[in-house]
Amino acid sequence: MDNRFVWADIRSVAEPPPQNVKWYKGKPVISLVILIVIVLGCICCELFIPKDPAYMDLYSANTAPCTEFLFGTDTMGRDIFSMIWYGGRVSLFIGFVSTAISTTIAIFYGAASAISPNWLDSLLMRLTEIFLSIPFLLLIVLIQSVLGDANVLSISFVIGITGWTSIAKVVRTQVRQIRNSEYVIAAKCMGAGFFHILIKHLVPNFISSIMFMIVMNIRTAIVSEATLGFMGIGLPLNIISWGSLLSLSERSLLSGSWWLILIPGIFLVVTLLCITDIGNYLHSNYKV
Repeated sequence: MDNRFVWADIRSVAEPPPQNVKWYKGKPVISLVILIVIVLGCICCELFIPKDPAYMDLYSANTAPCTEFLFGTDTMGRDIFSMIWYGGRVSLFIGFVSTAISTTIAIFYGAASAISPNWLDSLLMRLTEIFLSIPFLLLIVLIQSVLGDANVLSISFVIGITGWTSIAKVVRTQVRQIRNSEYVIAAKCMGAGFFHILIKHLVPNFISSIMFMIVMNIRTAIVSEATLGFMGIGLPLNIISWGSLLSLSERSLLSGSWWLILIPGIFLVVTLLCITDIGNYLHSNYKV
């Protein structure tokens, strides 16, 4: 064998990998920065917004974007720029709270199903599949109609209790794979209860598998709130959100006020694209 090839193989093993790979390569840095700016802008909007979003300046109704009203005004003279930032606070609140509710339900339901006897596990999964077969938006409308007038907390609750099924199925699969691990058996022998084992041993081992679905649930919740507002059955107009802004679209199309639907729609779409990009990155790095 030629010594040149032997030394070439030795050098290829001994030489470290190239160090010119950027740390941000392949990561959704831009989406993360944009999303942080939007979230911080909605949280701290009092610091840079001088106008009251609920103030009705009827003399300035349906004003196109200008120096005084950067994004124009609606049919009641309210400043769209102020409404977008204050409304984003409500929409993001609904997205995060409803996702927290659905994730909590999914973790407990999926883990309980995984450690149950086979007959009970099958029954719980059949109930989950029946729940999945019902259209998501129809279920939200049905439950909200039972609860009565919509508000921020009721919308968050309804979206939360209807969006847990997909995560629960993944949690069940993950728990069934690790329920017979040595550390879980040792915890049971030491007298640990279900909740202790779930929080201390099971959740840390499957949380990365459902992180993608948690992020995407935030997006779904924001879309659901906006869809309900667009249909006119979401939050009332006195509660400003991105959904209530989009509910003015019919009037904007009839009056030619394009900014009423275009600018809030851009903010909503950019936010959803950023969340989707981050979710896709988590999915590609933590595949179930």
